[in-house]
Amino acid sequence: MKISLRELEGTSPGYYLLLGALALVTLIGMGAVWFMEHHGHIVTGMNNQIVWGLPHVFAVFLVVAASGALNVASMASVFGKTEFKPLAPLSGLLAIALLLGGLTVLMLDLGRPDRLIVAMTHFNFKSIFALNIFLYTGFMGFVIAYLWTMMERSAQRFTPMAGLFAFIWRMALTTGTGSIFGFLVARQAFDSALLAPMFIALSLSYGLAVFLLVLMLAFKGSGRPLDARLLAHFARLQVIFVAAGFYFVLVYHLTNLYFTKHHDFERFILLDGGVHTALFWLGQVVLGGIVPMVLLLHPRIGELRGRIAVATLLVVGGGFAQMWVTIVGGQAFPLVMFPGRQVSSSFHDGVVNPYTPALPEWLLGFGGVAVAGLIVMLALKFLRFLPERLDAADSLGTPAAAATA
Repeated sequence: MKISLRELEGTSPGYYLLLGALALVTLIGMGAVWFMEHHGHIVTGMNNQIVWGLPHVFAVFLVVAASGALNVASMASVFGKTEFKPLAPLSGLLAIALLLGGLTVLMLDLGRPDRLIVAMTHFNFKSIFALNIFLYTGFMGFVIAYLWTMMERSAQRFTPMAGLFAFIWRMALTTGTGSIFGFLVARQAFDSALLAPMFIALSLSYGLAVFLLVLMLAFKGSGRPLDARLLAHFARLQVIFVAAGFYFVLVYHLTNLYFTKHHDFERFILLDGGVHTALFWLGQVVLGGIVPMVLLLHPRIGELRGRIAVATLLVVGGGFAQMWVTIVGGQAFPLVMFPGRQVSSSFHDGVVNPYTPALPEWLLGFGGVAVAGLIVMLALKFLRFLPERLDAADSLGTPAAAATA
């Protein structure tokens, strides 16, 4: 049975209220950018020791989630899960929106967004940052081409090939994002090749969590039927993805504990790091991992949509905690300038670096989330990204179901 894709009517007061709220948050975020650009980064909580603050937490989370959001489309086109085909366009749309939201924050937090063209035309190919520019633009191009093949009847025979290229590129994108930190040998927290596969595993759970939230909100707001068995299938996948992320986090810390030179850092993060330790154990491990898995293991989870929404929100919150611990916690631990040597000076040697994000940083971060939300809402209203229905007769019960424009 074929399933048609239709635009959202978008005529309810709730739709315009949410659209207006997102637009307002975006404008406030732009105001925060102007404030930081005008006064300099002295008005933020960032300093010479912690140069990547809260905006980078938002940006990296959105970029990593963008890669994972494409996973639903990849399962349909690359791995032959035809029951997911009706949702593949929404998956691609979310990937683009989240990436644009993350890159917006990243670009506006660097201090000189007016020099973006210089950064895009002059490359140091020994720098992972330069390579990531190609990964970002390439991912955008491949996903747009992928969406075109799905939504244009005459090009649908190219969808499997386009999906394969998009899948490979998203793996490269997340590898590059993790390698930004993994290649920084100067900081004990980052100097690990495990960060690349760990980011890939984390992207699966973050992306699926965002996808499920948008899917349930869009179907509930538009009054479209959504099969409980499909939601149960996604819930089981979410449990697997969260467990996979846990596995790599565990291996990463066990590997650090194996090497004596990393013992001080591990003690800092796991025991003595203050807010970083609290966010690791309470935010990342308990609320972002254990609790969602327990909630989603209910035998009738597909019928408990409120429980699914709570679990996915916790996964998203745990993702932000994970990014904080990785990015900010990694910089808060003091640099080891001369390994094996005692260093004493007035330049913060051996001192844990303090950091408290300022209001403009929060506003910029939420502005990037709002940009992603605006893109999704406007695209759903004017373009055919959402299936008319996904009830029991159309989703998992009919493997031959396919999405048509």
